Amino acid sequence: MSEVRDDRQYTETHEWILDNGDGTYTMGVTDHAQALLGDMVFVELPSVGDEAFTQDEFCVVESVKAASGVYAPVDLEIVAANEALDEAPELVNSSPYNKGWLVKFRADAIEGLMDAGAYSDTLD
Repeated sequence: MSEVRDDRQYTETHEWILDNGDGTYTMGVTDHAQALLGDMVFVELPSVGDEAFTQDEFCVVESVKAASGVYAPVDLEIVAANEALDEAPELVNSSPYNKGWLVKFRADAIEGLMDAGAYSDTLD
């Protein structure tokens, strides 16, 4: 069973979003997604200052099985990228909700995402 954390919101495309409480959000791929993808070998991250619009692919995670796009849940601006993933993409597998985060971003509002219960229901 995949781990789903109650303190986050989730997208239909298996990304999680955590409100940092200061107008920024942290985002990564869910435990379910990393398990399906398998061992990560490369993560292509955006640069600080990059912008993405709702449903734009703005990041790519590549595993031994496949490459998968990561999509913007809302219009956003990147404020940080997890540079540790350049040397250790496997952090997405070993710590998807902590050390394996992908980006931090600024957005006006986060709406239309699932809470943990609704996301868990999609995994059944």
